[in-house]
Amino acid sequence: MGGSSAQQPGRGGRGACVLASFLLWLHLEPTKSTPSLSEVCGKTRFHGKIFGGQKAEPERWPWQASLLLRGSHICGAALIDKAWVLSAAHCFQRSRNPSDYRILLGYNQLSKPTSYSRIMTVNKLIVHPDYDKYHRQGSDIVLLQLHVPVEFNSHVLPACVPDNNTKFTLEKPCWISGWGMITEDKFLPQPFQLQEAEVFLIENQICSAFFQPPEPGVSGQYAVKDDMVCAGTVETEKSICRGDSGGPLVCPVNGSWYLAGLSSWSVECQHPIASPSVFSRVSYFFNWIQENKAASPDPDPNLAPPQENPPALKGSHNQGSVLKPSICMALLSSQTLLLLLLLRIL
Repeated sequence: MGGSSAQQPGRGGRGACVLASFLLWLHLEPTKSTPSLSEVCGKTRFHGKIFGGQKAEPERWPWQASLLLRGSHICGAALIDKAWVLSAAHCFQRSRNPSDYRILLGYNQLSKPTSYSRIMTVNKLIVHPDYDKYHRQGSDIVLLQLHVPVEFNSHVLPACVPDNNTKFTLEKPCWISGWGMITEDKFLPQPFQLQEAEVFLIENQICSAFFQPPEPGVSGQYAVKDDMVCAGTVETEKSICRGDSGGPLVCPVNGSWYLAGLSSWSVECQHPIASPSVFSRVSYFFNWIQENKAASPDPDPNLAPPQENPPALKGSHNQGSVLKPSICMALLSSQTLLLLLLLRIL
């Protein structure tokens, strides 16, 4: 993941009290009363401002997951419930056999698991039926059901799933995170530290101006559609990169972090980065997510594979790819750049 900076907007006093109460619950013995999903989703320890480089601190993004294919990291993912994870559909082109995949949760450094780290097996893999059907990279989303529900703690928590009525503001910073490559030709080095970057949402109409429109009658060209959302910054050039696919784009709403998008496609993450990154718009798929969760019975835990020890990944892990349009589609016009900068000032 290209980019740096680590600064989070502050919360009000009421929000801090709610967060403090929740964190106290995390360290108490379990009781008969279990918080609902809406009470725990989108909460982290961090409620003030944080300054640093590209590295994300432990517990900062507790919904961040790594998707493993036959033991190698290929993509990111995001926890949305005790037994459900979202990722990008294009990450599953090599196999759609659930038993080939594992989900890592509670990791900050992929080569250094902690007592909070978990490796989860996948019971069910639901690729959106319209993936890449009506337009290039359309419906780039997949829903994964775990064999066994994960136990929430301060390192493993779900992000909130936005519905169609959730409003994100362009003025508030959002965040992307992942274990992807630093640039197109530079792997993330050991200990494979989770990376983060601050970005801003960009309206689709403005985002589309960064890319040449598809030519009439020519199939397979990239375009920004309603099921997508764009984010980035022109000033500091932050972008998703290979291995970040399926990872979270989260934005703050009323003191909680909502999963606004899943990393889908971008131009090459080399200097200069000439366009925003494009994500699957999670709110667009809210009904599809809820319907599939409701239609999927809980798996029998007795039929789950044996529990595995959280692995310590070593060497150059097998990075997946953030899909990329051809270079001629990422021509940044001076008018578009000027417009985006003016909008940021106003």
